[in-house]
Amino acid sequence: MGETLADNVIYRNVYAFVEGALGPDWAWAAYAAGGLAIILLVANGVMAIGTGYTWFERRLLGRFQGRLGPNRAGPFGLFQPIADAIKLISKEDIIALGADKVVFTLAPVVMLAPTILVLAVIPFGSGSWLADLNVAALYIAAVSGIATIAVMMAGYASPNSFSLFGSMRAVAMLVSYEVPLVMALLGVTILAQSMSLVDIVEAQALPFLIVTPLGALVFLAAVSAELNRAPFDVTEAESELVAGYMTEYSGMKYGVFMLAEFTNTVVAGAIFAALFLQGWKWAVLPSHLWFLIKVGGFVFVAVWVRATLPRFRLDQILSAAWKYLFPLSLLNAMLLAAEVIIWPERGAAELGIMAAVNWAVSVPAALLWSRAVSLRSAPPTLAALSPRAFSGAAGRARQAPGGEAAPDSAARSAGTEGG
Repeated sequence: MGETLADNVIYRNVYAFVEGALGPDWAWAAYAAGGLAIILLVANGVMAIGTGYTWFERRLLGRFQGRLGPNRAGPFGLFQPIADAIKLISKEDIIALGADKVVFTLAPVVMLAPTILVLAVIPFGSGSWLADLNVAALYIAAVSGIATIAVMMAGYASPNSFSLFGSMRAVAMLVSYEVPLVMALLGVTILAQSMSLVDIVEAQALPFLIVTPLGALVFLAAVSAELNRAPFDVTEAESELVAGYMTEYSGMKYGVFMLAEFTNTVVAGAIFAALFLQGWKWAVLPSHLWFLIKVGGFVFVAVWVRATLPRFRLDQILSAAWKYLFPLSLLNAMLLAAEVIIWPERGAAELGIMAAVNWAVSVPAALLWSRAVSLRSAPPTLAALSPRAFSGAAGRARQAPGGEAAPDSAARSAGTEGG
């Protein structure tokens, strides 16, 4: 059996079953069957969970906002995701004139690809992972950046200025928040002394959420922006008439974008559970179920934040990334690096001391820095937005080089004075 799959429970059972049924001469078939079983189970399982999550989020948002949410399609509205899928499949797939058809069609596929690829390194339970890469954290950071390319492809290929500007706005935000996100991952790898997610889970004698609260805060904020979640959902604001880089998409192409967005929230919850919540460890239930409960907790908090906070302006979002999260992520990484030097062997007692130090430093630092850094930008005044101000500015712009006003502006000035 392959070295990266030998410890996988699903692969081991399928391999043994096929080899026992067909004989040792069919080891290649057992290998292929085991790998295919993992791909089908993990990929389709996560897609199904992402589809069901659309119902969960809409129902939970309804409760937060004092309404029912979807409740007509099936009991408690459980069949609403199926109805939505049928509607999207049956809608006409339109490609606008002038669009780059190849790039326009590939963009949704490229958007969904990172969701599937990241699943390869996530440990869903005790002995349940596809590949235990020794650079898994770096792999996640690299693969998740593919979504930025998909956003730019969608906007560039659409013959629509709103789509192009929406994609540029989205790329500016995504690139900005990748920096604090990677810095938060760096803090975890410093603490665990490994980039393998399996090693990171096993290194958590205490949950890293307790040990490095600042790193968890930076990761949550950055991953919310990467997922286009409120309050960072300016890339595709559902309350607006245009949908950013997805304005020209219809039918199942639009559905694939939405499926990737919702499923990415579940996958981000799995990453957060592995990085900060001990993964499957200390399970009072079967490890896979315990892991899913932690992912559900992350998803609940994400919906809670979406129902509570208003949408930020783009300038506020970029300021939060560069002026607030990035300095705090640097502080977190340097603090953890110093602690690792002081305590090279880190058991539960050492992690407890580190947690006390980190909380004592992180909470005042986050509060004081929030007061020192302002995310506000001066909004234009009503006087600046008035039609008279615009006409005055236009008149000044048309001044002749010799200082005399252009004929049309002079005539308007004379008419104004005469009136």
